[in-house]
Amino acid sequence: MSAAIPETVRKALTAETLRSAAKQSLKCHTVPVRLRRAIKRYLREQEMAHMKRKVLRLSELFCGIKDVNRMLPASTSKELVEDPFKSMEQSKRWKIKSSYGDIGLTYSDDETIAYVASRMPAVYSACYRVLSEVRRRLPGFSPARVLDFGSGSGSVFWALRELYPNSLQKVNMVEPSQSMQQAGQSLIRDLKNLPLIHSYGSIQALNQDISKYEREHDLVIASYVLGEIPSLKDRITVVRQLWDLTRDILVLVEPGTPQGSNIISQMRSHILWMEKRKCRKRRNASDQASQDAAAFRNGAFVVAPCPHDGPCPLEKTGKYCHFVQRLERTGSQRAYKRLKGGPLRGFEDEKFCFVALKRGKRPQECWPLDGMKFETLKEMHAKRNPEDLEIDYEDQFDSEAEDIIPHGYDHSLYDSDALETDAITEHEDEESKETSQADLGSGWGRIIFSPQRRGRRIEMDVCRATKHDGSEGSFEHVVITQSRNPTLHHQARRSLWGDLWPF
Repeated sequence: MSAAIPETVRKALTAETLRSAAKQSLKCHTVPVRLRRAIKRYLREQEMAHMKRKVLRLSELFCGIKDVNRMLPASTSKELVEDPFKSMEQSKRWKIKSSYGDIGLTYSDDETIAYVASRMPAVYSACYRVLSEVRRRLPGFSPARVLDFGSGSGSVFWALRELYPNSLQKVNMVEPSQSMQQAGQSLIRDLKNLPLIHSYGSIQALNQDISKYEREHDLVIASYVLGEIPSLKDRITVVRQLWDLTRDILVLVEPGTPQGSNIISQMRSHILWMEKRKCRKRRNASDQASQDAAAFRNGAFVVAPCPHDGPCPLEKTGKYCHFVQRLERTGSQRAYKRLKGGPLRGFEDEKFCFVALKRGKRPQECWPLDGMKFETLKEMHAKRNPEDLEIDYEDQFDSEAEDIIPHGYDHSLYDSDALETDAITEHEDEESKETSQADLGSGWGRIIFSPQRRGRRIEMDVCRATKHDGSEGSFEHVVITQSRNPTLHHQARRSLWGDLWPF
């Protein structure tokens, strides 16, 4: 395999570019000042009596949803996800008999206020983390038409506003709760240069309002909403409708719980199974022209987090795939959230599960480490030049003299807490540091859980592809030692939960 790699590709894959491409996790995220101000203004306009009690009731409501999802039988889940078209009677279940507003969760005014105060910053941070990885893995992707299903108070829109400020042209939001729609409209009231925004109560209302040729969206995202639909049949029906409305990318996000991971795994398996079934039918067709025309439309593969399109290897391990995003708590969270047995911390860790699916066929890329040779620690020490180990004290003193701050220097000019403008953040610093992007091939594994340092070795749990076409995957325990591979050991020391790992 290494002989087939062009020489230009070999030169591009260095230790620095590997570390840059593998980095997907974010450090402690700070909610943008515009969103913090909007939440503060919205809460100031609402009735704030018994606010902590409202937040507590909202938390109990979410716990009730978790219990309902836990009671879903596993046998029915497997039957529906793997082959829902076994008989004509079973195929009738896909007929639309109810809308999302009838089978989902509707929020009251008090629950909406509690949600904006306590949950919206965390949901925004998780969505920002997911969409930022989509932007890294697909640098040429700029969505113009977006569908936000279960939009709530607009957490996804705020994340899109930060990551794709110049490409958004039209955003369709589906949210059955009128109080949530009003809260979302109130939060974006003072923003400028907004795209065209339409709100609907159900997917049926959306399809009736727009023409058939305008229903496809570049990006469709459903965040923290599928778990609010108690029936697995209705849940799969909704996801099939969302996939039909997707032109390019579909993103599903759920809480980082075993139930949320189970929902993501079921929806991922069903969409991949459905598209493979369509591809088999297409291959049996005799019309070659129709096969070429549907090459882009048919087929699907996982952009993130899975490096393969096979069955999830964590299903039989007793573990579940989830990630974490740390965020700095806003003023409303610190004021209204409770913590039993101690003071409330200034940050919180939002656990989430997600999957990003793209139409088409997974690109056949060379694996990152194919053709690369790494020196052992002993070989690197043998090549050291003794002159390089000498310290030039004169250069050290000169550099320290340059760092002396002159008398009368005004520190206020470089204050980190200077006034912030309302201009859209372009994240120029982050993009300038990203010198390489990980391709969509199957050569990049995913680090599940935090790497463990044990002396001079790093142990990681990695989900990876076992075939170059990405059709199968496995869950492996990888051990990197400093003596055998100092380069990868240096990268492993800086790898975090959720980053990629090259193979």
